[in-house]
Amino acid sequence: LIAGVQLALTQPINIDDVVIIDGEWGKVEQITSTYVVVRIWDDRRLICPFSKFISESFQNWTRRRSEILGTVFLYADYALPVDEMRTALREILEGHDLWDGRVCILQVTDATPTAMQLRALVSARNANDAWDLRVDVRERLISYLQSAHPECLPRTRVSLREGGTTGLE
Repeated sequence: LIAGVQLALTQPINIDDVVIIDGEWGKVEQITSTYVVVRIWDDRRLICPFSKFISESFQNWTRRRSEILGTVFLYADYALPVDEMRTALREILEGHDLWDGRVCILQVTDATPTAMQLRALVSARNANDAWDLRVDVRERLISYLQSAHPECLPRTRVSLREGGTTGLE
């Protein structure tokens, strides 16, 4: 009962808020006097006592507003012209219904001995749109890489050394 009063006063969640609790992503579907129902992405229902929302940490992706950023990670060979990949991302997003127009960034976020990691950061109106946008952008960027720069797909190089031995680079 006390947790219910605390929840009502502090309002850390509302109906339709997108939350992550116990590692599960879902939308607050119902708030009763003793528990909260969270509809998980795969249509399961997670029933949580109020006390969980008061005493434990959770993520609320829509507390003040629903806009959200999504990330797409790709790996490419060092020969990839990154500026061309940025242009491809911009072209993909400019014609996309799910992109809200706020954020379009492509960065090299890591460098391994065999490839560079690219991170596309994109924005959407809500978490559902962000998920679908991320999936579509990933597919289209891979398609762009395959058609425009197939030589830049991640690969392992083998070099022949003197004496006929091989070594991975």
